[in-house]
Amino acid sequence: MWLTLAFVSAILLGLYEVFKKVSLKDNAVIPVILVSILCSCTILAPFLIVSEFFPDLLKGSIFFVPRVDLHAHLLFILKAVIVLTSWLFAYFALKHLPLSLASPIKATQPVWTVLGAMLIFSEKLNGFQAAGVGVTLLSFYMFSVVGKKEGISLKTNKWFWFIVLATLTGALSGLYDKYLMNKYDTMSVQVYYTFYQGIIMAIITLFLWAPTRKKTTPFKFKWAIAFIAIFLVVADFVYFYALALPGSMISVVSTIRRSGVIVPFFYGAIVLRDKNIKLKILDLIGVLVGMLFLYLGSK
Repeated sequence: MWLTLAFVSAILLGLYEVFKKVSLKDNAVIPVILVSILCSCTILAPFLIVSEFFPDLLKGSIFFVPRVDLHAHLLFILKAVIVLTSWLFAYFALKHLPLSLASPIKATQPVWTVLGAMLIFSEKLNGFQAAGVGVTLLSFYMFSVVGKKEGISLKTNKWFWFIVLATLTGALSGLYDKYLMNKYDTMSVQVYYTFYQGIIMAIITLFLWAPTRKKTTPFKFKWAIAFIAIFLVVADFVYFYALALPGSMISVVSTIRRSGVIVPFFYGAIVLRDKNIKLKILDLIGVLVGMLFLYLGSK
C-alpha cells in the first residue's frame, strides 16, 4: 500500500514542479511562495477548524487533526524552517535554470536521504543500494557537464549551487519527516507546519521583498500558483500517509517520490524547448536507473 501511495505522490509532485516553473515566469519569487502557501493554508484550514470545534465529524478518519503539545509545535516550526530554506533555494534556482536541468538535479535528493538514513536510522546499504548511489552521483556529475555546455559555470553560477543546496536541505527534510511520522499524526504534521510556513513566509515577504518590490521583478497573480498549492497539499498528504504506514522506509518512499521528475523534464523538453535534451535524457536515465537500484535494494 505505501509503495502505491509513493508512486501517486511522485506524479503529483511532478505536476507541482511544472506549475512552479509556470508561476515563476516573469514573476517575483518570494510572493509566489507566500501566495502558494496561503492557498495551501486555505485548503487545510477547514480540516483544522472542524477537528477543533466539531471533532465528532472527523474523528476516526484520516482527515482528523489531533491536538498536540507545545513541544510538538516547536518541532513543526523547525520542519517549516527546513522546508522553506529548501524552497527558497529551489524556487530561485528554478526561475533561472532550465527545467530539464534543475528538476533532475533535485531528483538526486533520495541519494542524500539514503546516506542520511544510514547515519541516523541505521539503515544499511546493500549491493543494489550502493550501485544506486554510485549511478545517481555519476548522473549528477554529468548534469553539471551539460550545464557547462549551456554556459552555466559551476564556479560562477550561483543558481546551480542554489539547486544543490535545495536538494541537500530537501534530503534533511525527508529524514526529519520520518522522525515526525513516528511520533505524530500525519494530519497534525501537515496542517500545523503549513500554517507555520505561512507565518514565517509572511515575515520574510514583509521585511525582505516589500521594501524593494518597486526595484525588482513585480508580482503577478497567476492561477498556476493556486495549482502549486493543490498538487503539493495532495502530494504531501499521500506522502506523509505512506510514511506513517507500518513497514514503510524513508529511503524507498523518497526514491519513488522523486521519479516524478519525468513530468517536469518532458515539459521542459517539449513545451519550453530546453537545449541539449538528448544528453539530458541520458543523464535522466542514469538518475532513474539509480532510483531503480535503490528501490530494488530496499524491497
